Amino acid sequence: MSGEDNEGEILPFAAHRGNGRTVCVFCGSSPGVSPVYAESARQLGQMLAENGYRLVFGGGGVGLMGEVARAARDAGAPVIGVLPAFLRSLEPPLKSAEELIITPDLQQRKTRMLALADAFVILPGGLGTLDEYFEVITTTQLRVHAKPIIVINVERYFDPLKALLDRVVDQGFARMEIASYHEFVATPAEAMERLKHLLGARAL
Repeated sequence: MSGEDNEGEILPFAAHRGNGRTVCVFCGSSPGVSPVYAESARQLGQMLAENGYRLVFGGGGVGLMGEVARAARDAGAPVIGVLPAFLRSLEPPLKSAEELIITPDLQQRKTRMLALADAFVILPGGLGTLDEYFEVITTTQLRVHAKPIIVINVERYFDPLKALLDRVVDQGFARMEIASYHEFVATPAEAMERLKHLLGARAL
Protein backbone atom coordinates (compact mmCIF):
# COMPACT_ATOMS: atom_id res chain seq x y z
CA MET A 1 0.00 0.00 0.00
CA SER A 2 1.05 3.57 -0.54
CA GLY A 3 -0.39 7.00 -1.00
CA GLU A 4 -2.78 8.36 1.65
CA ASP A 5 -5.24 6.80 4.07
CA ASN A 6 -7.45 8.11 6.84
CA GLU A 7 -4.58 8.00 9.33
CA GLY A 8 -2.70 10.84 7.66
CA GLU A 9 -0.56 11.73 4.70
CA ILE A 10 1.84 8.99 3.69
CA LEU A 11 4.96 9.33 1.59
CA PRO A 12 4.77 6.94 -1.37
CA PHE A 13 6.96 3.88 -0.99
CA ALA A 14 8.15 4.29 -4.55
CA ALA A 15 10.00 7.40 -3.41
CA HIS A 16 11.86 5.57 -0.65
CA ARG A 17 15.60 5.66 -1.30
CA GLY A 18 16.78 2.83 0.89
CA ASN A 19 19.99 0.97 1.51
CA GLY A 20 18.49 -2.46 0.93
CA ARG A 21 18.62 -3.43 4.62
CA THR A 22 15.68 -4.57 6.73
CA VAL A 23 15.38 -4.05 10.47
CA CYS A 24 13.00 -6.15 12.55
CA VAL A 25 11.56 -4.43 15.61
CA PHE A 26 10.17 -6.46 18.50
CA CYS A 27 8.04 -4.53 20.99
CA GLY A 28 4.83 -4.54 22.97
CA SER A 29 1.28 -4.72 21.64
CA SER A 30 0.42 -2.47 24.59
CA PRO A 31 1.61 1.12 25.10
CA GLY A 32 2.96 0.62 28.64
CA VAL A 33 2.44 3.01 31.52
CA SER A 34 5.00 5.65 30.54
CA PRO A 35 4.46 7.92 27.52
CA VAL A 36 8.21 7.71 26.95
CA TYR A 37 7.75 4.19 25.59
CA ALA A 38 5.48 5.33 22.77
CA GLU A 39 7.63 8.37 22.04
CA SER A 40 10.71 6.14 21.75
CA ALA A 41 8.83 3.83 19.39
CA ARG A 42 7.86 6.76 17.16
CA GLN A 43 11.41 8.10 17.17
CA LEU A 44 12.77 4.71 16.19
CA GLY A 45 10.30 4.30 13.34
CA GLN A 46 11.07 7.73 11.93
CA MET A 47 14.83 7.22 12.21
CA LEU A 48 14.64 3.86 10.46
CA ALA A 49 12.95 5.55 7.50
CA GLU A 50 15.29 8.54 7.50
CA ASN A 51 18.30 6.22 7.38
CA GLY A 52 16.96 4.14 4.51
CA TYR A 53 15.86 0.97 6.25
CA ARG A 54 12.83 -1.22 5.67
CA LEU A 55 10.83 -2.26 8.74
CA VAL A 56 9.56 -5.70 9.64
CA PHE A 57 7.29 -5.81 12.68
CA GLY A 58 4.58 -7.90 14.31
CA GLY A 59 1.83 -6.67 12.02
CA GLY A 60 -0.56 -5.22 14.59
CA GLY A 61 -1.61 -1.58 14.62
CA VAL A 62 -1.82 -1.47 18.42
CA GLY A 63 0.57 -0.57 21.22
CA LEU A 64 4.23 0.17 20.61
CA MET A 65 4.29 -1.95 17.46
CA GLY A 66 1.64 0.28 15.92
CA GLU A 67 3.55 3.40 16.94
CA VAL A 68 6.84 2.31 15.40
CA ALA A 69 5.20 1.07 12.20
CA ARG A 70 3.10 4.19 11.62
CA ALA A 71 6.08 6.45 12.24
CA ALA A 72 8.25 4.47 9.82
CA ARG A 73 5.52 4.38 7.19
CA ASP A 74 4.71 8.07 7.53
CA ALA A 75 8.39 8.90 7.02
CA GLY A 76 8.45 6.84 3.82
CA ALA A 77 9.84 3.46 4.83
CA PRO A 78 8.49 0.22 3.36
CA VAL A 79 6.75 -1.65 6.19
CA ILE A 80 6.14 -5.40 6.31
CA GLY A 81 3.90 -6.89 8.99
CA VAL A 82 4.01 -10.54 10.02
CA LEU A 83 0.94 -11.65 11.96
CA PRO A 84 -0.36 -15.07 13.04
CA ALA A 85 -3.89 -15.70 11.80
CA PHE A 86 -5.34 -16.17 15.28
CA LEU A 87 -4.15 -12.73 16.40
CA ARG A 88 -5.97 -10.78 13.68
CA SER A 89 -8.90 -10.02 15.99
CA LEU A 90 -6.75 -9.34 19.08
CA GLU A 91 -4.13 -7.22 17.31
CA PRO A 92 -5.89 -5.74 14.25
CA PRO A 93 -3.30 -5.34 11.49
CA LEU A 94 -1.95 -1.96 10.46
CA LYS A 95 -4.07 -1.21 7.40
CA SER A 96 -1.42 0.70 5.53
CA ALA A 97 1.48 -1.73 5.86
CA GLU A 98 3.05 -2.25 2.47
CA GLU A 99 2.78 -6.00 2.92
CA LEU A 100 1.02 -8.16 5.51
CA ILE A 101 2.19 -11.76 5.87
CA ILE A 102 -0.21 -14.08 7.68
CA THR A 103 1.34 -17.14 9.34
CA PRO A 104 -0.37 -20.17 10.88
CA ASP A 105 1.19 -19.72 14.32
CA LEU A 106 3.66 -17.78 16.46
CA GLN A 107 6.60 -20.04 15.73
CA GLN A 108 6.32 -19.56 11.98
CA ARG A 109 5.90 -15.83 12.54
CA LYS A 110 9.25 -15.70 14.34
CA THR A 111 10.90 -17.86 11.70
CA ARG A 112 9.66 -15.55 8.94
CA MET A 113 10.73 -12.38 10.75
CA LEU A 114 14.18 -13.80 11.46
CA ALA A 115 14.62 -14.71 7.81
CA LEU A 116 13.50 -11.28 6.54
CA ALA A 117 15.66 -9.22 8.90
CA ASP A 118 19.25 -8.03 8.64
CA ALA A 119 19.18 -6.81 12.25
CA PHE A 120 16.89 -6.78 15.28
CA VAL A 121 15.91 -3.95 17.62
CA ILE A 122 14.03 -4.64 20.83
CA LEU A 123 11.86 -2.04 22.56
CA PRO A 124 9.94 -2.60 25.83
CA GLY A 125 7.21 -5.19 25.67
CA GLY A 126 5.65 -8.15 27.43
CA LEU A 127 6.02 -11.91 27.28
CA GLY A 128 5.78 -12.02 23.48
CA THR A 129 8.57 -9.48 23.11
CA LEU A 130 10.76 -11.37 25.56
CA ASP A 131 10.03 -14.61 23.70
CA GLU A 132 11.12 -12.99 20.44
CA TYR A 133 14.25 -11.55 22.05
CA PHE A 134 15.27 -14.93 23.44
CA GLU A 135 14.56 -16.56 20.08
CA VAL A 136 17.02 -14.34 18.24
CA ILE A 137 19.73 -14.37 20.90
CA THR A 138 19.47 -18.16 21.28
CA THR A 139 19.74 -18.67 17.53
CA THR A 140 22.79 -16.40 17.59
CA GLN A 141 24.33 -18.55 20.31
CA LEU A 142 23.63 -21.66 18.21
CA ARG A 143 25.33 -20.04 15.19
CA VAL A 144 22.13 -20.02 13.13
CA HIS A 145 22.82 -16.38 12.28
CA ALA A 146 25.11 -13.51 13.26
CA LYS A 147 22.72 -10.60 12.82
CA PRO A 148 23.02 -7.53 15.10
CA ILE A 149 20.68 -7.37 18.10
CA ILE A 150 20.13 -3.98 19.74
CA VAL A 151 18.10 -3.63 22.95
CA ILE A 152 16.85 -0.11 23.69
CA ASN A 153 16.72 0.15 27.46
CA VAL A 154 14.03 2.85 27.62
CA GLU A 155 13.50 4.11 31.18
CA ARG A 156 15.85 1.31 32.32
CA TYR A 157 13.08 -1.16 31.48
CA PHE A 158 15.51 -3.96 30.65
CA ASP A 159 17.74 -3.62 33.72
CA PRO A 160 16.22 -6.80 35.25
CA LEU A 161 16.94 -8.65 32.00
CA LYS A 162 20.58 -7.59 32.13
CA ALA A 163 20.76 -8.80 35.73
CA LEU A 164 19.19 -12.13 34.78
CA LEU A 165 21.70 -12.66 31.97
CA ASP A 166 24.56 -11.90 34.36
CA ARG A 167 23.08 -14.47 36.75
CA VAL A 168 22.86 -17.08 33.98
CA VAL A 169 26.56 -16.63 33.25
CA ASP A 170 27.53 -16.46 36.94
CA GLN A 171 25.78 -19.76 37.64
CA GLY A 172 27.47 -21.54 34.73
CA PHE A 173 24.51 -21.88 32.36
CA ALA A 174 26.07 -19.77 29.61
CA ARG A 175 29.46 -18.40 28.71
CA MET A 176 30.46 -14.79 29.08
CA GLU A 177 30.52 -14.51 25.28
CA ILE A 178 26.72 -14.14 25.25
CA ALA A 179 27.33 -10.49 26.11
CA SER A 180 28.81 -10.04 22.64
CA TYR A 181 25.65 -11.28 20.92
CA HIS A 182 23.72 -8.08 21.59
CA GLU A 183 24.08 -4.49 22.71
CA PHE A 184 22.10 -2.44 25.21
CA VAL A 185 21.62 1.25 24.43
CA ALA A 186 19.54 3.96 26.08
CA THR A 187 17.86 5.74 23.16
CA PRO A 188 16.64 5.19 19.59
CA ALA A 189 19.35 7.58 18.38
CA GLU A 190 22.05 5.41 19.94
CA ALA A 191 20.44 2.33 18.43
CA MET A 192 20.53 3.93 15.00
CA GLU A 193 24.20 4.80 15.25
CA ARG A 194 25.03 1.24 16.24
CA LEU A 195 22.90 -0.17 13.42
CA LYS A 196 24.65 1.98 10.83
CA HIS A 197 28.01 0.85 12.15
CA LEU A 198 27.15 -2.83 12.47
CA LEU A 199 25.34 -3.15 9.16
CA GLY A 200 27.89 -1.05 7.34
CA ALA A 201 25.18 0.64 5.26
CA ARG A 202 23.81 4.14 5.12
CA ALA A 203 20.93 5.70 3.30
CA LEU A 204 21.68 6.27 -0.37
